[in-house]
Amino acid sequence: MFPTNAPPPAPPVQAKLSLVSVGPGTLELVPERARRALQEADTVIAYDLYLTWVRPLLRPEQDIITPPLTQEKHRAELAILHAQQGKKVALVSSGDIGIYAMAGLVFEDLPEQPGFEIEVIPGITSATACAALLGSPLTHDFATLSLSDLLCPWEWIETRASHIAQADLACVLYNVQSKARQEGVYRVLRLMLQHKHPDTVCGVVRNAYREGQEVRVTTLQDLLTQQFDMLTTIVIGNRFTAQKGKWMYTPRGYNAWQGDQQAKASADMPANLPAARAPAVWVFGGTRDGNALALQLAEMGEQVMLSVASALGREVAPQHPNLRLYDGPKGMAARRRALAGASAVIDATHPYAENITAQLQELTQELKLPYLRYQRPSSLNADQSGVQLVTGIAAAAQAAAAYTRVFLATGSKDLETYLQYAPAAQTFVRLTPQPEVLARALSLGIKPTQLCAAVGPFSREFNVAQWQAWHIEAVITKDSGEVGGFHAKRQAARELGIPLIVVQRPPAPAGALSEERAVLAALQEIKK
Repeated sequence: MFPTNAPPPAPPVQAKLSLVSVGPGTLELVPERARRALQEADTVIAYDLYLTWVRPLLRPEQDIITPPLTQEKHRAELAILHAQQGKKVALVSSGDIGIYAMAGLVFEDLPEQPGFEIEVIPGITSATACAALLGSPLTHDFATLSLSDLLCPWEWIETRASHIAQADLACVLYNVQSKARQEGVYRVLRLMLQHKHPDTVCGVVRNAYREGQEVRVTTLQDLLTQQFDMLTTIVIGNRFTAQKGKWMYTPRGYNAWQGDQQAKASADMPANLPAARAPAVWVFGGTRDGNALALQLAEMGEQVMLSVASALGREVAPQHPNLRLYDGPKGMAARRRALAGASAVIDATHPYAENITAQLQELTQELKLPYLRYQRPSSLNADQSGVQLVTGIAAAAQAAAAYTRVFLATGSKDLETYLQYAPAAQTFVRLTPQPEVLARALSLGIKPTQLCAAVGPFSREFNVAQWQAWHIEAVITKDSGEVGGFHAKRQAARELGIPLIVVQRPPAPAGALSEERAVLAALQEIKK
């Protein structure tokens, strides 16, 4: 017997493993049961970021273990080990620990008779957190899909995406885009577009309930023109999902659903959906005059999709409510899917862009789309003094072999070929200020002191000053037209008395138009 004045012995600590969900990123959304588990634990195990918003709940004497992000399996093993040692353990995950999180790893390694109590504490997952910020997009049946192929083959992801779209389920996309996995999301979106209307209402949420939170409502088609990251969640609606102000919502249904056949027909889309945009005129540019043409069309009331080839192209592209940008995947198959629903294609690419022009001609013929080729006028005229015409970049290198310091103004795509034919030349280049373009030039042996990164076109004065400073003896360029700065290059070369070696244009496609007004008139004729 213990003395009557002595406290009774403390009951033995019961070993316990709590799988704790702490929600999207703010203390006020942490469930009460999760708070208790954190406060009662002897050991807390988590990726350090997950503890950011619950640190006020932790006690100084607790053992806090924070393995790195990529060591999920190790975290699960540690949690089981500490519980087997008789401790109360809290294994922490953001969102809901049972959804794309740690609970599954624990149960994989858990013995049949673990010898300790185990509980799973539910939380607010990314799908419901983002849905709340967007309004109510998940009111009816929905699916979630992770786009990470680290633990799931990409073929499975695409198959699941296709079935989700065919079932017309609202969908939440997790792990949308990483630095190493840029194109996957666009492939999934195109699979969705095979079965969903381009104007399906969608939402994008970044950093839900955390610093830097971003929320926007958009459409399925417009998602193709956007960039994402691993902190982004995408919510794709079903055919009935609608936008109201800054919100999106999916009707609950009951007896309000319209007939399935009626809903499938674009002409009979439910009244609560925004009016579908008219089929867009696609403009393939990458040039100043291509951008100008796209803007003119938008100002005329046309719905325009302007294809841009790079981040720089997106930055310099015009802005207009009727104009959207496309910078999704390239290649024949991707463009074939992207052009579904286009009303016409205007090819305003560079006069030397033979491959893309041939591809667009083939695609438009296959898809039975009207095709118009705009090709800027040549700057060559009867007065070709100081100009030496050659038939390709190899011939240009041979023509410049007599000169020591050569300025190459034909762009980055011709740089490697030129250097193969002129390995001993001191080559000076002017390239667009894109990191990947500059890195490639440096990797090919161009010295930083022989490289200029800038966006043209450039004036005669600029060319004269630069070529004098570099002691240039010959200039290689293309017949890029006045808008491409050819006239200013020719003037500068004549002023300095140095030869201008010009790579001739490939033949223009039959029916090519050299005036913007002619293109606009031809398009209007097509639409009659």
